[in-house]
Amino acid sequence: MAFNFLQQELAIDLGTANTIIFENGKIVLDQPSIVALDTKTGKMIAVGDKAQLMDEKTNPGITCIRPLRDGVIADFNAAELMIGGFIKLVNERRHSIFSPNLKLVVGVSMGSTPVEIRAVRDSCEHAGARDLYLIYEPMASALGVGLNVEAPMGSMIVDIGGGTTEIAVISLGGVVAYDSVRTAGNEITRDIQNYMERQYNFKCGFKTAERIKFAIGSVLRDLPVEEEPEPITVHGRNIMTANPIEAEINYHEIAHCIDNTIVKLENSIIHVLEQTPPELYSDIVEQGIWLAGGGSLLRGIARRFTDKINIQFHVAEDPLKAVARGTCAALGNTDNYSFLMR
Repeated sequence: MAFNFLQQELAIDLGTANTIIFENGKIVLDQPSIVALDTKTGKMIAVGDKAQLMDEKTNPGITCIRPLRDGVIADFNAAELMIGGFIKLVNERRHSIFSPNLKLVVGVSMGSTPVEIRAVRDSCEHAGARDLYLIYEPMASALGVGLNVEAPMGSMIVDIGGGTTEIAVISLGGVVAYDSVRTAGNEITRDIQNYMERQYNFKCGFKTAERIKFAIGSVLRDLPVEEEPEPITVHGRNIMTANPIEAEINYHEIAHCIDNTIVKLENSIIHVLEQTPPELYSDIVEQGIWLAGGGSLLRGIARRFTDKINIQFHVAEDPLKAVARGTCAALGNTDNYSFLMR
């Protein structure tokens, strides 16, 4: 007799900005990767959405921590509490008196050091994982986009996440050439913060800068009229006088202030293409390069990369969930995929 209720299988995209968990092929959790702790006791007060509401608005007794920085675990204790808290949220609807035998597939950055990979492994095991597999994020992205990663041909994926951008050429179930750069969505957000301070003397919080990025973020200074977003008005504090200040920002300004960061990404993509064997390069030219991750939602990014590199770029369907869908696909094929790490 199989005690299926004692077995639980979860696929986790442990992202710098958001954590997504799949169970039985469905998203059961999609929340910010943040935890709120009691400063004195270290006890977890809130996790995910509830902790996000507290961020930058807390008293000295509460500390909000983002355990992942640049795609890897920076605070081991907070990461363990966060992962455990998310698994508990997923299990709130289960009415079993037994702790399930937890099987996890978790995505990790291609640029992670052995110590950083060990931190992910230990955090998951301390959170209750009995059977744990790790998958590199570019491979997960490729699976999530729908590429045949085990085919004898070259596929290229660029996953622009919150903390890192993962660029990889994949063939026969392995990564042939790659680069993992810590230039991604968070750096773009910081570019916007710095621009607001320089241009408007506006003290801009991280969440306000994120709101500007989502509303009018563009990598092109001249979008077609039908794609132009409306300017956004934000309120904050004048750095010089401490008086309230109102600023209206348009997409031209955002394209200007993030240009250097986008150039870095272009150079990293070119660097990976330079490492790519000629036969695989021709495959990539033929089928194009796929963009995933939240950064691929910036207006005009596929068009700009295509014009710069002369290879067609495609934005994946629902790019924010690409890594999560890939880890979910890997969860159902743990016996068949040789690239999974135990």
